[in-house]
Amino acid sequence: MNEQQIKSISKFLSLVLRHQPDTIGITLDANGWTDVQELLTRMHANHKPLTLAQLKTVVDTNDKKRFAFSADGTMIRASQGHSVDVSLGLPPVTPPEYLYHGTVGKYLDNIRQEGLQKMSRQHLHLSRDKQTAISVGSRRGLPVILTIRTGQMHRDGYLFYLSDNGVWLTDHVPAAYIEF
Repeated sequence: MNEQQIKSISKFLSLVLRHQPDTIGITLDANGWTDVQELLTRMHANHKPLTLAQLKTVVDTNDKKRFAFSADGTMIRASQGHSVDVSLGLPPVTPPEYLYHGTVGKYLDNIRQEGLQKMSRQHLHLSRDKQTAISVGSRRGLPVILTIRTGQMHRDGYLFYLSDNGVWLTDHVPAAYIEF
């Protein structure tokens, strides 16, 4: 598989494992897992043939580690970013004092008024470093990096989770905790 094929498969897996499993007729369990063999069978039936070796390549080479196999390799799920109702089973953890969020300028007025919202996803995503936030924000244009006072938020009772691929998750960031 070439890089473009891997990227295309990764995008499709993001769609079915994070947002629309019914696109190919799979179901996700309460924790977002689906059977690997069922996924491969359904991919083939929907004219998107994929071998186990190719699936492993996509999972192993994804720079953002968007997908994970279960310990025994029989199940797969998205690491975070779901818009469907699943529980990743992540325990609340203490965040670092500051985390970052990449966005673009056209959203700043709304963010100043309402803070950061999770929108259609289950959680809002925050980055541990500015470079990752720049990468995230760059997907929609010239990035603006917001510094989030997550240590203070945590001390004030807000919960944070750390996904398997290192993305920090929370439900909402009020504007008072954002440094613009």
